[in-house]
Amino acid sequence: MSSSLNRRLLPNLLPSSHVPPFPRRPNLSLRRSVASLPSSSRQRAFFTRATAAPTRTSRKMTFIRTFTAGSSRAASPQDEEGSKRANARKAAEIARDFRTDTITVPTDEMCAIMSRASRGDDVYGEDQATSDFEEKVARLAGKEAAMFAVSGTMTNQLAIRAHLTQPPHSIVLDSRAHIHQHEGGAAALLSQATSRTIKPENGHHITLDEVLDIIVEGDDIHTAPTKIVCLENTLSGMVFPQDEIVKISEAMHDHGILMHLDGARLWEVVAASGSSLEELCRPFDSVSLCMSKGLGAPVGSVLVGSKEIIQKAKWFRKAFGGGIRQSGGLAAGANYALDNHLSLLPRTHALAKQLANGLADLGVRLLLPVETNMLWIDPSPLGFTLDELALKARSLGLNMGASRFIVHHQITEDAVQDLLRAVKELKEEHKGRETCSSSAVVDERQNRAFAEGRWEGNVPHMSTRTTAYAARK
Repeated sequence: MSSSLNRRLLPNLLPSSHVPPFPRRPNLSLRRSVASLPSSSRQRAFFTRATAAPTRTSRKMTFIRTFTAGSSRAASPQDEEGSKRANARKAAEIARDFRTDTITVPTDEMCAIMSRASRGDDVYGEDQATSDFEEKVARLAGKEAAMFAVSGTMTNQLAIRAHLTQPPHSIVLDSRAHIHQHEGGAAALLSQATSRTIKPENGHHITLDEVLDIIVEGDDIHTAPTKIVCLENTLSGMVFPQDEIVKISEAMHDHGILMHLDGARLWEVVAASGSSLEELCRPFDSVSLCMSKGLGAPVGSVLVGSKEIIQKAKWFRKAFGGGIRQSGGLAAGANYALDNHLSLLPRTHALAKQLANGLADLGVRLLLPVETNMLWIDPSPLGFTLDELALKARSLGLNMGASRFIVHHQITEDAVQDLLRAVKELKEEHKGRETCSSSAVVDERQNRAFAEGRWEGNVPHMSTRTTAYAARK
């Protein structure tokens, strides 16, 4: 069919909105008008078709707008000042926010370091800042190799997947462990692993006897043999005794079972115990080390282990879509945090103990020992709920989640004192009163969920929502 015949038939075969434009000579006058613009504006000129019916006469390109040359230049001083003010406001908010330690913000110095980092492609192994940082963390941990990834959940799950081969298989964990409770069921989803959990009798940490009681061995086809024991340190802010870790590790290796550590807050143990990172990591075949919690990097976690396990983990990282191209800036931020913020952690522990002692003196019940930077509280002995405390705290410019409070390196001492003030004022207001039944039910449910490891504690607490929940139950 000839080209001219195609042109005559197409309008009858297609709806008018789908008629393709006819070839035509370039609009030279329009091209000349654009060419006469300054180059910075010419690059940003854009066009649209006329909105009239799609006839041959209306199918012309209509020049509708040209940006001014000024819009391509660097941010104006006014824009920069606005950003500085916004960042200062955010930093002031974070200094009074007890929800978690992941909300810390990068400092100006950290951002400057990140902006000057290498810009190679880490998926190809060509980014120098990332490679140097991985080598540094591996050396500190006493392991052969390391891999930088975006989150602790990713490094935990990549370690599990790299260790396991053919299902059926099981992993053993504390019932409160983050891997079990707060990683979206990823061990089952990504590694086809069954989780066998232990609720520690001492309420603090699992023991060797408890692990020996639950591991599965042998060739019984009704079972899923245990391949990994996953520990967590710290867990709910508590330090896992290193001597018990060593006992578990030695026994499990004798049984041919691997050891993985979720060390999202292992830096807190380094600060609290004085032990080296190498000593704390030695009993494990792999360790996940988060950089964005206590240390305050904006993004990142590092998995350390043998060269073989890290190579397998990198393979799965790529398969799961976790490869980072120009990762140098992120690695540089994490490296800055390690160099400059690790030394700040003893101060956060001291502030946490100061807060814990003040709350205990006022009559608040502490649900767990305060050994690092984390508190778990129950204010019900004073006659008020976590809901009411959240509202009072908000009135003083403080932010909190539920029963968990975390003191991070950007929290101020004034914030700690104001939180104690909020509790003291509520205590005075509720003196002689009884807690309403619905709120009591809410707090009891939360305490039970906490005891069972189902409550992470950083969910925003709202009176209307939780009271309605209690009423439904």
